[in-house]
Amino acid sequence: MGDVESFLAHAIALEREAARRYEDLTAAMQTEGNAEVKVFFARMAYYSRKHLSEAMARGGFRELPAMAPEEYDWPDGTGPETAVWAGVDGYIDRAEALRLALEAERRGHAYYAAIAALAQDAELRAIAGEFATEEAEHVAELERLIAQHAAAR
Repeated sequence: MGDVESFLAHAIALEREAARRYEDLTAAMQTEGNAEVKVFFARMAYYSRKHLSEAMARGGFRELPAMAPEEYDWPDGTGPETAVWAGVDGYIDRAEALRLALEAERRGHAYYAAIAALAQDAELRAIAGEFATEEAEHVAELERLIAQHAAAR
């Protein structure tokens, strides 16, 4: 990935998908009756929508490429977080939901961090670095929540 426009097109797609998946997890935790994790996933959906808005705002004055799903340059041929979410349904339990969310956030972080580390363009490095930092914060939040639930058992 060599330019900011392409990065933002990818970030918009990634964050849009993440917001949808966190909304799915929020609904799944509602059916399980797990209020604390439901609230956490709702907050994560909010963060993903916020990141989506930030990416869209940054792209607002640029001409972003219109990309068909097969045109995205994703690691392993799919969005960093997309493959992780295949197991989400209304019957997912809290532990599995948290495990999937952590894996997705780690993959999202790795994606943004790799771009930040490898990009030649200084602006692209900086923007990708910001996104990587935000994803690292999400990873840390999930790790804390998982540890709290493990300790409570």
